[in-house]
Amino acid sequence: MAVTLCQVMGFVLGIFGVAGVIAATAMDMWSTEDLYDNPVTSVYTYAGLWRSCVRQSSGFTECRPYFTILGLPALFQGVRALMIVAIFLGVIGVLIAIFALKCLRMGNMEDRVKATMTLTSGAMFIIGGICAIAGVSIFANLIVTNFALTSFTSVGGFGGNFGGTGFVGSPLTPRYTFGSALFVGWLGGGVLVVSGVMLCLACRGMMPEKRSNGVAYTAASGVYLSEGKSKTHNDSYRAQSMDGRHSTQKFDYV
Repeated sequence: MAVTLCQVMGFVLGIFGVAGVIAATAMDMWSTEDLYDNPVTSVYTYAGLWRSCVRQSSGFTECRPYFTILGLPALFQGVRALMIVAIFLGVIGVLIAIFALKCLRMGNMEDRVKATMTLTSGAMFIIGGICAIAGVSIFANLIVTNFALTSFTSVGGFGGNFGGTGFVGSPLTPRYTFGSALFVGWLGGGVLVVSGVMLCLACRGMMPEKRSNGVAYTAASGVYLSEGKSKTHNDSYRAQSMDGRHSTQKFDYV
């Protein structure tokens, strides 16, 4: 019962973790403009992995996708790749975990096969969670570095003038801080790692126990006394001759 509960809980947490990573990857608020000490508050900019957006005080929002791939920084493309790998591993792990559930009987699938599938899905969840956490952490490090340098000169975010040559410390240069997508990505990656650990623990309890094929032996039924005479047999036995008559020869048993 405990093994089944651990497996089901790991499966459910894996679904939530994959959903969190997908939501974080699709969100646009990976970096948001820091409005502290910013005299221009009528325009609010934020950027994600796939596009940058500008929101005006009137409520109108305009988003512009990144039309280039080679023009983006290598670390930025690496973050994209890590999030895509995390999503891929998470989805494959969920599909494997569905067929590996102990509470579902599918044909004549043995417990050893289900245990192996559970271990595989758990390993995929752990690797996917680590990839998601690494990708979000790399992007957060880029934000921290550029926040200190204040090198943005346009409202294009990371897709605009990443690493441009602006006036460092200028009050008109927008600075960017952590967006909500970063926290969703950290949470989703952490949940994926926890779910993977739970599935790996459930795998140990699903392994069938090894049974020995030894032959059991029983003791002899006859009980012998210390004097050498049997307790369950007579003192002597008269042999019969070939013609059916009793012989006078005695055979003593020691």
